[in-house]
Amino acid sequence: MKLRNTALAFIAAGLVSGCATAPDRKPGDPFEPVNRVIFNFNDGVDRYIATPVAKGYQKVTPQPLRTAVSNFFSNLGDLTNAANALLQLKITDATEDIIRFAFNSVFGIGGLLDWATPAGLPKHHQDFGLTLGHWGIPSGPYLVLPLFGPSTVRDSMGLVVDVKFNPLNYVEPATRNPLYVLQFVSTRSDLLGATDLLQQAALDKYSFVRDAYTQQRLARLRGTSAAPAPLPNYEDLDDHSDTGPAAPAAGAPAGGLPNYSDPGDVKEAPNGASGAGGAARGAPGALPNYTDPGESAPAPDGASGGAHNAPGGNLPNYADPGDSGAGATPAAPAAPASAPQ
Repeated sequence: MKLRNTALAFIAAGLVSGCATAPDRKPGDPFEPVNRVIFNFNDGVDRYIATPVAKGYQKVTPQPLRTAVSNFFSNLGDLTNAANALLQLKITDATEDIIRFAFNSVFGIGGLLDWATPAGLPKHHQDFGLTLGHWGIPSGPYLVLPLFGPSTVRDSMGLVVDVKFNPLNYVEPATRNPLYVLQFVSTRSDLLGATDLLQQAALDKYSFVRDAYTQQRLARLRGTSAAPAPLPNYEDLDDHSDTGPAAPAAGAPAGGLPNYSDPGDVKEAPNGASGAGGAARGAPGALPNYTDPGESAPAPDGASGGAHNAPGGNLPNYADPGDSGAGATPAAPAAPASAPQ
């Protein structure tokens, strides 16, 4: 009796701990318990049936032929893309999809070769679920469909319409069913690399697939219905674009920047003139004359008298009265320069 009670206690503890460690339900996934059951069923079918068939298809089919098969079904999908683009009033995208289909069907041998993409016609990805979302219908809770995989309530409704848009639906069953199987195997073969990445990176494959699918659908919906947001304004605060550019200050370089030139950096006087007078004439902004009054140029023909050549002629003569040239009488301070003898 005691042993039985102990065993029941251990079983109950295991069940409680298992419920406590179960993943939390997200607000957009209220059907998570049922979704996980269907996901595990799909994962088993994929692991034991679809993946071996896709790997065998890769081994027996050369790469150029696999690319041709993928291009063929992608070319048929352009008609579905064009129909949904028209329903979304995307006239440019619909026109490009129709031109792609015509171009590849004629020059690509029925769509086996993709010449439209190198020609500059982009490939679009549209379905009726995105069309419903474009017109404001919410996606609804997340769903996992048997054999079809991740979806939502809105996308599940759109899937029914997409089947009607598929041109293969109007082919005879004897041809249509093998083409559906070939399309499934070709698509699964193209996703083998993604499956390997999922096995290595995901701790919880169900949550990984759910989040990846939700983000992908949201990104495609934004790309079809919303224009990109404008970039923020990073202009300088001093750039008064609304009132017009401010007039540059006097002597400032173009663009309204202040003048950072060195006051002592003077331009060379015209006509080869030197000395402080030429510096004052060429200095920007009419700077004052900082030349030493005692520094004068030599007089012509050996005549002395620095005051005669002082800049401007208005500064006093600070020369030594005893310093005269060849014993001559010193000249008066205000006497004008005499002609050379």
